[in-house]
Amino acid sequence: MPRPAPSRPRRLAPLLALLLLPAAACDDDLFGNPPWAANPDTVALFSLARPELNLASAFNFNSRFRVEVEASTASGSWDIAVDTQDGVLVFVTPRLLGIESEAGVTRVEAPSFEELREAPADTARYFNTEPVPIEVGALYAVRTLEVGNNFGQRCNYYAKVEPLSVDVDLGVAEFRYDNNPVCNNRDLVPPN
Repeated sequence: MPRPAPSRPRRLAPLLALLLLPAAACDDDLFGNPPWAANPDTVALFSLARPELNLASAFNFNSRFRVEVEASTASGSWDIAVDTQDGVLVFVTPRLLGIESEAGVTRVEAPSFEELREAPADTARYFNTEPVPIEVGALYAVRTLEVGNNFGQRCNYYAKVEPLSVDVDLGVAEFRYDNNPVCNNRDLVPPN
């Protein structure tokens, strides 16, 4: 006995489900970005000008780890480093040291670290070919180096930075930071 042909509504159901999925998932992240919460932390970095080798002078905001710039595996793994130039501590980027990278840093105005809500959209504001002086009490936004995500998308990530102490004689800068773990999203405070 031949099987009856499926009715038209049964055949259309999977297609309709696929078409309605984006509308039903407006509040969901289709790219699998994790929900995130504010997670400020502090880190101290040593100036590249210090005579000792293999001190942590650079930082990767997306992975939240310090980097020894002189290490053979360091190239392309950090966003900003600390250096001493003209008697002041400065942030430098990989590009400033001859490493191809889109990472950049810019000083931003906000009432406080907590109230710095978004990194600048204008990519020209992020310095990556000149040093940026580190000042206690100032606020900075960092655009990280570009990396690929699990979907083949090219991503920059964003962080906010507040220097807490700067010691030029010792060549050490300590700062508070927080970062957004969502690809190409400039928000510096998590969604509600």
